[in-house]
Amino acid sequence: MNAERDQAMTGDFEPEQKRYLEGFVAGLQIARTASNIAGRGGAGPAAAPAAPEPTGPDAPHWRAQDQVTKAGGKLSDQEKFKRELHPFDGYEKLKAQAATNTPPKPDDNFRWRFFGLFYCAPAQNTYMCRLRIPNGILKAAQFEGVADAAERYGGGYAHVTTRANLQIREVEPKSAVALVEHIQDIGLCSRGSGADNIRNVTGTPTAGIDPQELIDTRPHARDWHFHILNDRTLYGIPRKFNVGFDGGGIIAVLEDTNDIGFSAVAVKDGFGVEPGIWFRLAIGGITGHKDFARPTGVIVKPSEAALVADAVVRVFIDHGDRTNRTKARLKYVIDGWGIDKFLTAMEEKLGRKLVRVPVEALLPRPPIDRLSHIGVHAQKQAGLNWIGVALPVGRMTVPQMRGIAAVAQQYGDGDIRLTVWQNFVISGVPDSEVAAACGAIEALGLGTHANALRAGLVACTGNTGCKFAASDTKRHADEIAAWCETRVVIDTPVNIHLTGCHHSCAQHFISEIGLLACKVQESEDGDQVEGYHILVGGGFGANAALGRELFRDVKAVEAPRTVERILKAYVANRTSPQESFLDFAGRYDDATLKAMCDREAAA
Repeated sequence: MNAERDQAMTGDFEPEQKRYLEGFVAGLQIARTASNIAGRGGAGPAAAPAAPEPTGPDAPHWRAQDQVTKAGGKLSDQEKFKRELHPFDGYEKLKAQAATNTPPKPDDNFRWRFFGLFYCAPAQNTYMCRLRIPNGILKAAQFEGVADAAERYGGGYAHVTTRANLQIREVEPKSAVALVEHIQDIGLCSRGSGADNIRNVTGTPTAGIDPQELIDTRPHARDWHFHILNDRTLYGIPRKFNVGFDGGGIIAVLEDTNDIGFSAVAVKDGFGVEPGIWFRLAIGGITGHKDFARPTGVIVKPSEAALVADAVVRVFIDHGDRTNRTKARLKYVIDGWGIDKFLTAMEEKLGRKLVRVPVEALLPRPPIDRLSHIGVHAQKQAGLNWIGVALPVGRMTVPQMRGIAAVAQQYGDGDIRLTVWQNFVISGVPDSEVAAACGAIEALGLGTHANALRAGLVACTGNTGCKFAASDTKRHADEIAAWCETRVVIDTPVNIHLTGCHHSCAQHFISEIGLLACKVQESEDGDQVEGYHILVGGGFGANAALGRELFRDVKAVEAPRTVERILKAYVANRTSPQESFLDFAGRYDDATLKAMCDREAAA
């Protein structure tokens, strides 16, 4: 090697340069020899230089990861993906894949969810794109722009989700970037709507127009929405995170199923705090893991909601599990710590004490109306109405979307308000225009009326578009409703939710009748067909309860008749036509309920 070095230094360098290079190489050899001697002398190899302290907007996350590895833990693959290439630093890579119509590998499939893109293979060899719409409210022109995107880049349809959001499906890799940029062009975005991020911010869909609301949630949802968008430290948290604002309106928001639930409350005088409207704070909701958001005893001034939510998230960033994805949600930090320790950590982040009051300081929430998201309802503004449109299991075609936008512009105030019940509301319709607006909606193949079963019918995407789902939930939901509505007369609302897998996107645990998809063995050879486990007795809000399994491994073709038997047992054994299904199911144990259903089967 020395000969080669000497040869390399002949003829190409001046004498002074040669002497400098020879000295430099000699210095390296001396340093290497000294290191080897130190190792043989028992001092061990030279210590590796300390890793630099993480800096920049991702530093809180890298520090949390480093704490895990220093303690001997192993980061999940997703945590490694974020560290190897932060998704927001990979946009050029996404563009390169689009240029060649290349589907993502697992690491990029995770990363591109930071842009709202979910690759759905093998169910669909295309992306699904989920948007961000704070409080679920968008303008008619934006709604029409989403229709244009679905037609140009997707499958010609869109879904309203259970987070009052929109998603476009069947987007080829070559169209992914164009779609994301189109969404931004119309004043919306998809940033952070998937993966380990704070998801779409929900709020009361009738905010600002509801006669009974305690507070208009729109400015608070918007404040939190932009707080997230403009602070990169809030991306790449340990796991997905949901926040909901309930303003006390007539339509339920299901804020108690969120990681953070802000519920408007009227605080009485005489409890040491300023009386008036505050938000009550609940944390740790994730009903797919059988937990509602837990009351904290904390109330928050509405103007400070974003700051308090920020403190919750930052404690989660520092202490959420980055090794086990199934235990990485906020609930599990609270499970391990308890509420008091978590609130103390929040106060350290805030630099001040939280405000606590006893339950007696709070007035009861105004009641919800479980049919108020469908049909015509008077607004607080005299002479104006909102019209809730019945949207079968949340799906609408591009022509329907364009028609809806036209109705909102021609007859309403131009707003389209999505709900967590997979439908939408058109607001600001004058009394004189209600009939014409309803007629225009009917002409689109949609309706403004729904029976007690259809109004509470919810279904996730199912296995036609989701690789996790075990059954075709949307089709089966429609089959159940079509079968039962002609065979059982019910005026009291009964929610029926179908979810395709354990992720519980349709929240089957909080439905009065919940169906969780499964595969049912059909033969001794192991052949399987689509089916469901059927639960009863779930509820939300003031009636929060988790459903319990009544029937297991019911074939999908048998599900309509099984639900029919459950409903007929309810009608035959309730104390009065006004008794809710939830109250009915709560009065009996499972064996008794099954016996009632068996009698209906034999009848």
